[in-house]
Amino acid sequence: MSGPDLARFWSLLRDVPVSDDAEFLYGADAAGRLRTENLRRYLELIARNRPRVMLVGEAPGHRGHTISGISFTSVRQLTARPGLITGDPEGDGFRVPPEPAFGWEASSGVVWGAMASWRGPLPLFWPIFPHHPHEPGRPASNRTPRAAEVAAGAPVALALGEAFEIGTFVAVGRKAEAALARHGVPAVPVRHPAQGGARVFTRQLAELNAESTTAP
Repeated sequence: MSGPDLARFWSLLRDVPVSDDAEFLYGADAAGRLRTENLRRYLELIARNRPRVMLVGEAPGHRGHTISGISFTSVRQLTARPGLITGDPEGDGFRVPPEPAFGWEASSGVVWGAMASWRGPLPLFWPIFPHHPHEPGRPASNRTPRAAEVAAGAPVALALGEAFEIGTFVAVGRKAEAALARHGVPAVPVRHPAQGGARVFTRQLAELNAESTTAP
C-alpha cells in the first residue's frame, strides 16, 4: 500500500514566510538539507505504522527540532539505539550534524519518554509554526511564535494531518489548540512539557492513550 501523498505539505512548508528573527529550517544549505532528509525519513517511518494521533506543538526549539529537523526530537533521540521508531538495534537511520550545538533537549526527552509506554501506533509529531522563532540576533534562543506566524504555519500542520488521515489531534499548548480551533479542528489539549509541565503532560498523554485503546 502506498504511503501518504505529502506533495501539498511540502509545498506549503516551503512557502511559509520567515521574519528576520526566525530561521527557515528546510532550505538548500547543508543544515537545511540534513533537516529535510531527516524529516523525510521520519515521515516515511511513521507512515508505516499508520498513526491515528497527531501531537501538534508550538514551534521548533533551538536544542531539538532546529538541529534534527524533526519535531520533539534532539540529537539524543536521533542517535538512540535501538531506534525509537523502528526498534532496530542499529537505530532509525537518521543523519546527525557533524558538530551539533546541542545534544539534547528537555522537552524532547519528556515526549519520547512518554512514548516508551505508548500502546498502538506512535503519534505523528509536528509544530503549529514549522520554523524556528528566536530572539532578535540570538539564534540560540527561543521565542513564542507571533499570531501571524501561527496563522501562516497552521495550514502546513493541517495538510500533514490530512495526508496521514489523522483521527485525533492533540494540542501541546494553547497556541496549537487555538490555531486548530480557528480552522474548525477540535483538539485534545495537554500541558506543554516545558517549564515544569513534564509530569502533567506525561499523565495526560497516558490517560489519552488508555482511553483510545479501550474505546469500542
